[in-house]
Amino acid sequence: MTKKEEFISILKATERDGIDYVIEDLEAWGFFEAPASKKNHQCYPGGLLEHSLNVYHAAMTLKQGLMSTRGDVMEKISDDSIAIATLLHDVCKSRIYRRVSRKVKNEIGMWETVEDYNIDYSDLPVGHGEKSVILLLSSGLLLNDDEICAIRWHMGAWDLPFQSSEMVGSINKARDLYPLVGLVQTADTVAANLIERKELTGRV
Repeated sequence: MTKKEEFISILKATERDGIDYVIEDLEAWGFFEAPASKKNHQCYPGGLLEHSLNVYHAAMTLKQGLMSTRGDVMEKISDDSIAIATLLHDVCKSRIYRRVSRKVKNEIGMWETVEDYNIDYSDLPVGHGEKSVILLLSSGLLLNDDEICAIRWHMGAWDLPFQSSEMVGSINKARDLYPLVGLVQTADTVAANLIERKELTGRV
């Protein structure tokens, strides 16, 4: 099974109303070919798909691992909601990266052409998490409140320095109300910083 087939299979297994429309739109937006970032984690074609699956698997592993110590919390988080919130948290990125060619000097000082990405936020510039929620709702997907909050606030602490005190209060309230929010934030960090970690030369 390819990564794309796995992704679609997990989403379809939720049997959520509107999921087929979302998958069609993901195809049209270029989700399955997009990178997850410009220069950091999974910064290559198909990286966004790979990252989304990594977040899903990290979240499922975290849930299973925490069942013995906080089963009362974990039982409140459905596997379907984990699938929806993790696999679709970054759909906004499918529409911001544009392939370009650049001239750069290689290791021996010669100019060569390399493929790169420009980032273009001009298409619905409403913010990162918000845009993913809006795109999914406009595709016809019925999202639960905890899924909306988990996708909206999946950046967690990385997003806080750019938020007003009112927004900081909102993210804290969302975490209090919905355990899914904290799970997705943690899984996203685990995926980007551990699973997808780039080892530096000379480090042990």
